Parts: sequence; structure tokens; C-alpha cells
Amino acid sequence: MAATCGCACSAAPKLIFACSGAADVGAVADQAARKLTREGAGKMFCLAGIGGRVSGIMATTEAAAKVLAIDGCPLNCAKHSLEQAGFKDFEHLQMADLGLEKGKTPVNDESIAKVAAKGAQMLAC
Repeated sequence: MAATCGCACSAAPKLIFACSGAADVGAVADQAARKLTREGAGKMFCLAGIGGRVSGIMATTEAAAKVLAIDGCPLNCAKHSLEQAGFKDFEHLQMADLGLEKGKTPVNDESIAKVAAKGAQMLAC
């Protein structure tokens, strides 16, 4: 996985793994990842596939130009899942660092946009 950006000709994807937990912040993380995908900043990918060590998902992640983990709460499940699978070189967005707290964050366009903007910044060269 490239730590820095080179030319824009690389076919390697930028992958986004989001917490999609049951809490409000999980829903926001999931929707922010989908927004980033729609906007072309990266491609949302399957965190469960990382946990299950699905060979194709693991190989694609290993070949990614950049990886972003978005965690809704300080338990950091997305980050830990990637680390447990052996990935070390990735960006980590912890939503609590943006002032979004579990149980207190509305699942609305404003919260989703806030997370997506930070994610886009982290995925940019």
C-alpha cells in the first residue's frame, strides 16, 4: 500500500472500511462511507470480509493505494479488524475526534457530511 501519492494513473483503489454498528455513530459512519463512494473519493469495502479473512477481499485490500477506517465510537472496531488481519498502513478516522458521540449524534445530512469531508481529506493526496 502506497504511503504517498504518485501519479494519478494507478489502478489501485482507495478503500473505505466503516463501522456499521447498531448505534447512531455506526449509522453515520456507514452513510459517510457511502457518500464518499458516491463522490468518487474511494470505494466502500466489506469490513466483514476482513474479519472473515475472505481471500479476494484481503488481496484487494493489500493492493489498495490507500485505506481508510472510519470508526463511530472509541471501541475502534474497524481499526482493530484491520490490525487483526495484519494491516498496519491505513488512515483512521475516529468520529469522537470530530465531536460526534455515541448516543448523542443525530443521523442526519450534517453529521454525515462532517465525517465525509474529513474522510475525503484523509484519502486525498
